[in-house]
Amino acid sequence: MREFRGVGRAQASRARPKGGTSPLKFRGVGRAQASRARPTGGKSPLNSGATRVAVAIVLAGVAAGAFAWFGTPDTADVQSRVASLAAAHKVSVLSPSEVPSLLALAVVATEDERFYSHYGIDIPGLVRAALNDFQLACFCEGGSTITEQLAKEVYLHNSDAGWNKFADVVIAFKIENVLDKPRILADWLTLAPTGPTLYGVGPTACTYFGRPLGSLDLAQYAVLAGLPQSPVLDDPLIHPEAALRRRAHVLDAMVAHGYVTAAEAAASKAEPLLPTTRLDC
Repeated sequence: MREFRGVGRAQASRARPKGGTSPLKFRGVGRAQASRARPTGGKSPLNSGATRVAVAIVLAGVAAGAFAWFGTPDTADVQSRVASLAAAHKVSVLSPSEVPSLLALAVVATEDERFYSHYGIDIPGLVRAALNDFQLACFCEGGSTITEQLAKEVYLHNSDAGWNKFADVVIAFKIENVLDKPRILADWLTLAPTGPTLYGVGPTACTYFGRPLGSLDLAQYAVLAGLPQSPVLDDPLIHPEAALRRRAHVLDAMVAHGYVTAAEAAASKAEPLLPTTRLDC
């Protein structure tokens, strides 16, 4: 039995490949080489589904941005368009120096709190509006800045339906490169709807308060600032209770932003909505 096993071992030794490499070691080398040839992670990052989707989104965004930029009007004529619309509404175009500072602060507090810091587009406002629209499954909230509202009025026939909802963002950015902030605010206040048939804060001051725009007090400026959002529903002549609530909202916003004190806001809330005596405008 010992001699039989020895012969078997000798035959196995002669059958072994030259160089002394055992079949076990050969298999180990093959596995190591295969391991080195295999890409890390099993797949190339460029071939992953998530990467392809991300690249597609970026390319689509670039294409949409280019189309929006070249597919929207040049805004070099924005001021002449404002003048034409003002003439159609039979109002005079306000100069920036004619806008009372309290009125400007009231409008910014309630309409566009980051007006003086953004470039026509309020990103936090857009995100908030998009989230609310997503939750409600509708295009319910505008999130529009004052510049966007001016763009919509001047170039888009005051419509934000469909493509216009995106076009006004691009046009607003273009307007910000043509006009400065005081001019944009003055133009917006010139064309803003302030009643069933009223436009512009100048004529509205005379209609509701019997005073020129520069002679109003804080409470009256708060009324004017609150009108453009709902000019019919907040009309102080037709819906005085709604107008009072809107005035209080504007005053509270001014306090929250530090534009007026709580005492000043409280005193203004105590004033009558409309004056008992009127001056000749």
